[in-house]
Amino acid sequence: MDQDSLVIGIDFGTDSARALVVDAATGRTLGEGRSAFARWKNGDFCDPAEGRFRQHPLDYLEGLRSSVEAALDDSGPSARRHVAGICVDSTGSTPAPVDSSGRVLSTLPEFSGNPAAMFWLWKDHTAVAEAAEINAAAAAWSGPDYLTYQGRYSSEWFWAKILRAVRDDPRLGQAAWTWIEECEWLPSVLCGGVDVSRTYRSACAAGHKALWHSSFGGLPGRDFLASIDPRLALVRDRYTTVPRTPDIPVGRLCAEWAEAWGLSSGVVVAGSQFDAHSGAVGAGIGPGVLVKVIGTSAVDLLVARPGNIAAGDTKDFFGMAENSILPGYVGIEAGQAAFGDAYAWFRDNVLLWATREFAGEAAAESMEEAILPRLEELCLRESPGTSTPVCLDWFNGRRYPRVDDGVRSAVAGLSLGTGAVDLYRSIVLSTAFGSRRILESYGRFGIGIDRIVAVGGVARKSPFVIQTLADVTGKRIGVSASDNACARGAAMYAAVASGLCPDIAEAQARLAEPILRTHEPRLDLAPVYGRLYRDYLALGGFVDSTRPV
Repeated sequence: MDQDSLVIGIDFGTDSARALVVDAATGRTLGEGRSAFARWKNGDFCDPAEGRFRQHPLDYLEGLRSSVEAALDDSGPSARRHVAGICVDSTGSTPAPVDSSGRVLSTLPEFSGNPAAMFWLWKDHTAVAEAAEINAAAAAWSGPDYLTYQGRYSSEWFWAKILRAVRDDPRLGQAAWTWIEECEWLPSVLCGGVDVSRTYRSACAAGHKALWHSSFGGLPGRDFLASIDPRLALVRDRYTTVPRTPDIPVGRLCAEWAEAWGLSSGVVVAGSQFDAHSGAVGAGIGPGVLVKVIGTSAVDLLVARPGNIAAGDTKDFFGMAENSILPGYVGIEAGQAAFGDAYAWFRDNVLLWATREFAGEAAAESMEEAILPRLEELCLRESPGTSTPVCLDWFNGRRYPRVDDGVRSAVAGLSLGTGAVDLYRSIVLSTAFGSRRILESYGRFGIGIDRIVAVGGVARKSPFVIQTLADVTGKRIGVSASDNACARGAAMYAAVASGLCPDIAEAQARLAEPILRTHEPRLDLAPVYGRLYRDYLALGGFVDSTRPV
């Protein structure tokens, strides 16, 4: 290997941290490591019934240490001497309250064990009422339309979660100096911690979740936020650094982490951004390339040059942010709040319930990995017909079009002849129909899509799902060979930040992995899928029309 040509990319997902050691000169992966979040795995600090999903910072710190150590061990004895840069990505919006030293409040004795003092995971939906309040305030505001670029504000996002936290626990609201996203906190941790007033802020997180935009002069105006709650204005006052892209160096690896991993303290720590956006870079995103990151949820990502797309009239369909995904571009994002999660729900709560109840957890675990592949095998034996039920993909609310965290799924067309295979197919079709609706929204606003690349666990493991997606959308879909596209994207950012590559385009050319397989749409199925899609839209319209105002 070339002298100091190695970079480390670390992906902080929902369940675990995954690290890659990559040679920036050749693109070769030398080592991999993964560490599950122990407290999260136990279900600590969460209550799915109320939509509460929190993660303890110790899960992140332990996952960081273990995953990188494992990846370095896997890379061979000399690898540690040649690491030049490191970069992380994370889920988002996943903010936490911190003190002026950047310590998450749950690490302090007075807030130990308090879920509100931890990281509020992206899929936490406890702030539905607060999001509605922000939307109402924006609609009534006589100044700038702060929702122009993101559309209806979501309970998954930065300001709504803060508002819920400080109202539920005024003591926490008083103790928090400010709030910081997971993807902003982790680079600071690697650098040894800094004055939070000077900490790195992510352009991706700021634009997509905190409503930052240059046309507003930054974050929404202080008067607007104060009209909702003065404590939001205080967070704005303490957001004192300009958001930056992840390809820039934010510091050097501190002595503590360098010693823990056996690395030089000269290793460059890059900026950061959200995992799906990093995965899009890892999969080779560029103009005209839509990257669909498919895991527990799904995110559809595109980039365009500033000025090439309209704002305002698009806000009900997708969001956009400056310098998001690729520096110098507008990052465009839409997605589905449940994708693989919907399949897992069917497996765990419908098919495995009796096994777990009567045969025990061990028996259920032994079947868990085999159930969905078997269902897909059976689905492939026959095409959908007129008896296929129609399902909505709103198991965890709806992101686009028109964000609605409170809406729920529904199924129509059940009969005594409906079996488990039929139901599973209907759930897979619901996710494909949701994807088609998003693609049609892009098309209505003149956003060209030359090709689609799918990445993530579902994309690699489920040919049936991706083939159904191709059939329903009528688009050719390539599946990335990378099973760690997010970590690979982070490695690309590290390569640029450390000076090993001049820009992201060159990093992609060197480090991107090829297409594993391509799914061509089966045009003979277009009529039946077209009819089922119309039924899907009709069911969605009915559910929307019958919800209380």
